[in-house]
Amino acid sequence: MRLTGFFRRRVQNWIRRRQGADRGPVTLRRGRIYILPTSLGVAFGLMLFAMLLGSLNYVNNLGLGLTFLLASLALVTMQACHRNLETLIAREAGTEPPFAGQDAIFHLALANPGRAARCDLEAATTATVLDPVSIPAGGEATVNLRVETRRRGWVVLDRVEIATRFPYGLFRAWAVLHPGLRCLVYPRPAENAPAPPPAPGSSGGGTTRQGDDDFAGLKDYHPGDPPRHIAWKAYARGGELLIKEFSGAAEPVPIFDLEQVPGGDLESRLSVMARWIVDAEARGETFGLRLPGLEIPPQPGLQQRRRCLAAIAEYEALEPTHA
Repeated sequence: MRLTGFFRRRVQNWIRRRQGADRGPVTLRRGRIYILPTSLGVAFGLMLFAMLLGSLNYVNNLGLGLTFLLASLALVTMQACHRNLETLIAREAGTEPPFAGQDAIFHLALANPGRAARCDLEAATTATVLDPVSIPAGGEATVNLRVETRRRGWVVLDRVEIATRFPYGLFRAWAVLHPGLRCLVYPRPAENAPAPPPAPGSSGGGTTRQGDDDFAGLKDYHPGDPPRHIAWKAYARGGELLIKEFSGAAEPVPIFDLEQVPGGDLESRLSVMARWIVDAEARGETFGLRLPGLEIPPQPGLQQRRRCLAAIAEYEALEPTHA
């Protein structure tokens, strides 16, 4: 097993030096597709060799004819297996940032510009092999590559194999991509996080926003305004987005400050902040974030959640994890 692993690493390093890094869409040209017989193909070859020896020994013309017919079939199969990958186009199709401990998902799109369908295509990382997919002529399919994560920060997908055993499984053709795809991993939200400190007005841990006591009128909508204040009836009448204004007591808006987070080490404090951010967004609240050297103004919504989680994920993060 050690010897096999040694040769596998040597071959992978050779392919990496030969091809280099891949940026943008990659077309699988003939020169970067490799092919070898499978264990079934080796057994098939040994069978043909035995048939050839037996036919020559007994001067059996029918046996020789069958042997050469099966050998011709193997050659055609090898060509078909190689062509099943040729001219495929692979490109990045986005990522899904997870929390630490969950799988990072890399989307890889495979496009078939040819006039023949491509069957039984496998996409694999160093740890995962996906179920085969088939792509019709002129079609496209997206495969989801999963990589385990253990800590926050960036995880980089360095190597992807696109392979096929179609048809008959006698040969395996594969192409190697080095896309260098990156996915940001958020800190895992703490399970038993304490409640965030109250926002004391405009000083310390928060700011204020107008209350909801009495309706005071309408104003133009601006990005970042809370969706629950949109005047939907006015929008239905005139097609213009307006925001309802209210008069009354000002409400505190929390700004989650790292210096006010209880806990010992940095990772546990960032986990508490992640819990506060996730819960605040789930309740539809407006919130902000404050880190040393960075402050994100209060806003509501999913984009604010992503912005804040990305900020704490990258704060003093370690070197990227390579998969």
